[in-house]
Amino acid sequence: MRLLVVLMFFSTCVFSEEIKVLSGGAARHALEPLAATFPGHTVKFDFQTMGKLQQSLAAGAKPDLLVVTSEVLERLEKDGKLPAGKGTPLARVGIGVAVHEKAPLPDISTPEAMRRTLLAAKSIVYINPKTGTSGKYVESMIDKLGILEQMKGRTTLVNEGYAVAPVGRGEVELGIHQISEIIPVPGVKLVGELPAAFQRYTVYVAVPMTEAKSVKDFIAHVSSPQARERLAKAGYTAPQ
Repeated sequence: MRLLVVLMFFSTCVFSEEIKVLSGGAARHALEPLAATFPGHTVKFDFQTMGKLQQSLAAGAKPDLLVVTSEVLERLEKDGKLPAGKGTPLARVGIGVAVHEKAPLPDISTPEAMRRTLLAAKSIVYINPKTGTSGKYVESMIDKLGILEQMKGRTTLVNEGYAVAPVGRGEVELGIHQISEIIPVPGVKLVGELPAAFQRYTVYVAVPMTEAKSVKDFIAHVSSPQARERLAKAGYTAPQ
């Protein structure tokens, strides 16, 4: 009996298939918990900013599955780097504002309130517009509010990772990033979404890069109704 158990374990290890996933960083908290519940396969992730991810593809990266924003997918399809119509929308996430967990909640309910809050902040942080998806939208918002030059001296740009982490450490007063990248950060709390006039939702799309059944099964797993319930807890909503 013991020998049979050992042989069964060895068989599972040998035939467990690895799925290599290249994904935008903000999809991390959507995908990792779901991968943990995907039976019979090992899912290996490489999370990168959208800018770096596109560089990786241009340099010859060969993932089994690609998870990118709908905007980047459209560009890759238009440039002939990916076949059109292969993507499955997984989830969308909006941009939010974060403060330290012990700080009072500022008013960000309207464009004018957002403007006052930004001007009152001694320091802010967001992802570098050259590397991260939300950064260019945040910069555009500040520009439209007419305070881009005023904010430059108190703005920190982060190239990758959790842009609001300095807020949790007490180094920066206000952080602006995708909500899924705010919720898991220690020491911060979510104030809320950007005003509707400035909100931009990012839709993440799964694109199979091989015809392997395991990849198709994984896409079905992470886009199922049960998966959507889990995604909601991490700050994502169903794609529109």
